[in-house]
Amino acid sequence: MIELKNICKTFKVARRNAGFKEAFKAFFKREYEYIHALKNISFTINDGEMVGYIGPNGAGKSSTIKIMSGILNPDSGECIINGRIPWKDRINHVKEIGVVFGQRSQLWWDVPVIDSFELIKDIYKTPNEIYKNNLNELTKILDLSQIVRTPARQLSLGQRMRCELAASLLHNPKILFLDEPTIGLDAVSKIAVRSFIKKINKEKNTTIILTTHDMQDIEAITERILLIGKGEILLDGSFADLKRGDKNIDETIAEMYKEYEIL
Repeated sequence: MIELKNICKTFKVARRNAGFKEAFKAFFKREYEYIHALKNISFTINDGEMVGYIGPNGAGKSSTIKIMSGILNPDSGECIINGRIPWKDRINHVKEIGVVFGQRSQLWWDVPVIDSFELIKDIYKTPNEIYKNNLNELTKILDLSQIVRTPARQLSLGQRMRCELAASLLHNPKILFLDEPTIGLDAVSKIAVRSFIKKINKEKNTTIILTTHDMQDIEAITERILLIGKGEILLDGSFADLKRGDKNIDETIAEMYKEYEIL
């Protein structure tokens, strides 16, 4: 189970105007701005739930995911995942989670994908039998047989994202964090990935936390919505609760962004 209570996170960001003069001044005296990324974030996610975590750019979605993954330490608040504090017990925590960041890769750039998979197996100390079974299943479902022998740098974005998803699941994680997992995928690949995510949730009771701007992903995969804006949770409910009248989901989300003044 995932439980967050009053999580806060602030970043100190350097600012300066353009030009050599301003750069020279900043060398001696820098100006800083404090960005309040998360403000008292609280929610609970039960085992096996599929949750859509949505909001505009800069709302705090990735910061929350990084805290739950153990990458970031919050300034204050509590985060308990399966009885552990992620950033205090990272080694045991990461054995039970899988993470896919659409803009970052966990594959080694210059080696064939299968070599990256083998390295990930060793990092997570995954037993050979589990690794082989998962690799065979993921290769078949995600259609990786023709690309696992190719270096990651030679893959298209869509091919790489399918490999990233496979890499995050080789060690049978209990929780899967997906940050823009279908970015760059064509329509057919998106449908395959969505079906696969629902399948592992149903068969293995994997908890899914999905952040995306693609509302079709949200509608197809998740059962519950968390809307975040300016570092605060604004809505926690079902997809049906989110819809308004006969408007499509994109129009509804746009209205809510304006309503809460988070654009």
